Amino acid sequence: MNDLTIGLLSALLATNQPQAVSNLVQQQTGLSVAIPDKNDPAELELQRLMTDDDAAQAEVDKWIQENNAFAASGAGESKEELNRRILARFDSVRKAYEDFLRRYPNNARGHLAYGSFLNDTGDEEDAAAQYEKSRQLDPKNPAAWNQLANYYGEHGPTTNAFIYYAKAIELNSNEPVYYQNLATTVYLFRKDAREFYGLDEPQVFDKALALYQHAMKLDPDNFPLATDYAMSFYGIRPLRTNDALVAWTNALKVAHDDNEREGVFIHLARIKIAAGYFDEAQAQLEAVTNTAFAGLKERLERSLEKHEYPTTNQLPEIPGNILIAPTNTP
Repeated sequence: MNDLTIGLLSALLATNQPQAVSNLVQQQTGLSVAIPDKNDPAELELQRLMTDDDAAQAEVDKWIQENNAFAASGAGESKEELNRRILARFDSVRKAYEDFLRRYPNNARGHLAYGSFLNDTGDEEDAAAQYEKSRQLDPKNPAAWNQLANYYGEHGPTTNAFIYYAKAIELNSNEPVYYQNLATTVYLFRKDAREFYGLDEPQVFDKALALYQHAMKLDPDNFPLATDYAMSFYGIRPLRTNDALVAWTNALKVAHDDNEREGVFIHLARIKIAAGYFDEAQAQLEAVTNTAFAGLKERLERSLEKHEYPTTNQLPEIPGNILIAPTNTP
């Protein structure tokens, strides 16, 4: 495991609220970890193995956070030593999964769980092989299709991602994460989406937005989902100011804390400056007190003072992907 793997793992764990990996798997893949048959010894063993997986990932997350804190004060162990410890901790989990699958080679859920573990620890190629094995063993499990779509969305071909997300949705039309994943992929790979679906660019945007909206109907209190949807308006030209304001206002309603709310205020102010609603933008900025947003707030205030964008429907130039102040440092 290299430094990049540690960074990716740390980011994964730091940007999600602390929770069992089984819950994370449910959110990201739609894979239920409930035991299908409580009398099945293989399922009981897999449940224990996934619990051990949870514990290992939580422990590694704690090591990373503690070492970052020590490093900030000039202490802490070297990256090489931390890598060694992480690799050893995860190696025991890897061997447990491999032993389980040697004894139960046709356990589709086992292959899917192992794939998720491999993906979380940076071994994406082997993870994809496990997802594919799971899909072949149980082609009616939408989680395997979704996970493979995630892989194809990152590594290509993108058209496979479109097809596999659609299959996941066909198998379980009530899982919001499948619609969200497809929406994100359509939005990011607009050229591929135009060719695959036979749409022009405005229609591709509309398709992505409709998928996000469907996901939000299924999961109306999901703040990251609401912000993904609202952020998507930054890529659309001309800017759909009214729709963007509605989207950010709805995100504000489901924000969990002041940190998230103030991040939304920044975005609302940015859109309102572009729309010429200067008094409202000023009020939004005055509500921002978190020092993490100080630089963004100052830049927006300068734009507001100069009235640089009174009628042009043009966004002030700040990073549109900055949403909330980080609560943990990856």
